[in-house]
Amino acid sequence: MEKLRYQIGLSLIKGIGPILAKNLIAYLGDVEAVFKEKQSTLAKIRDIGPVLSKQITNQQVLARADKEIKFIEKNHIQTFFYTDKSYPFRLKECTDSPIMLYTKGNSNLNAKRFVGIVGTRDATEYGKANCIKLIQELAALTPELTIVSGLAYGIDICAHKTALESDLPTIGVVGHGLDRIYPATHRSTAVKMLEKGALVTEYLTETNPDRQNFVQRNRVIAGMCDAIVVVESGVKGGSLITAEMAQSYNRDVFAFPGRVNDTQSAGCNALIKNNKAGLIETATDLVNAMCWEMNKQNKTTIQTTLFNELTELQQRIITLIKKNENISLNEISLNLGLAVNKTSVMMLELEFMGVIGCLPGNRYKIYF
Repeated sequence: MEKLRYQIGLSLIKGIGPILAKNLIAYLGDVEAVFKEKQSTLAKIRDIGPVLSKQITNQQVLARADKEIKFIEKNHIQTFFYTDKSYPFRLKECTDSPIMLYTKGNSNLNAKRFVGIVGTRDATEYGKANCIKLIQELAALTPELTIVSGLAYGIDICAHKTALESDLPTIGVVGHGLDRIYPATHRSTAVKMLEKGALVTEYLTETNPDRQNFVQRNRVIAGMCDAIVVVESGVKGGSLITAEMAQSYNRDVFAFPGRVNDTQSAGCNALIKNNKAGLIETATDLVNAMCWEMNKQNKTTIQTTLFNELTELQQRIITLIKKNENISLNEISLNLGLAVNKTSVMMLELEFMGVIGCLPGNRYKIYF
């Protein structure tokens, strides 16, 4: 616990953010050395100086760390310092990731696949329907998946609830300490999440859910995930901030399109239009874009369902491609007895459905 005391203490020193804290440890070799080093030596370290060095040697933060440790022990909170092997490896790749994380629950923060689902707090029925359908399909296609969101109103809570109903682990990244739940109306869902998921925060107890904290927590959502999906968003909002952060971390970003005059989808449309997010309509689009292997047990069911939804002409196209791998557009057109331009339109429709993929030279392959 002595080491944890210094780890928490370092995260509490005003003026020392995650990047500077990591540089300090790299320079001195250990978190304990930060507090045991002479002030004169600390003051000479780049970006520290006399003011910060005085705050470090004052060590008042250690008394607050002791108080936090009592809460941690009493409530069975897990802690992760950024040098720990168990610290989320995806988040460790991000230079501004928190040096301390506090979690409660039973989720593996280094599980195989993480997808962040974010969106507006004022979700429409269209947004909720896309969120539910996406997660239900993902649960069938790739069950080794954890859904991450922010426990907020709208798309966030819809994602958490659907993940629970689909038997997927789900993690809520919050902008306050673990001594409270915000919003309080989501407490029952948060409690259920602890059984197979977790609540995660970088904030100590007694930290209020202030607005700036939610901007900071968005970087944790972005950094923890392999991909971020913006389900529904206006031209401004936290989900767009999360998407921007995900891009800066070289994470894949996807968005559902909306109608051109729909203000609640304006942010998603802008992300797609500016090539900041890939357009998706189904979970298959996401899984294919990420090059994830689909669950083999569900491939037959998915294939049958898709096949039954296709028109007779679309089914003939699928049969042709199955029999002739990498068949060209012209060959398909000849076999169908259709003009090339009409065939091209049908091929584009099948692409949008996530059924086929276009290869170089206008040749096609099946996705299932």
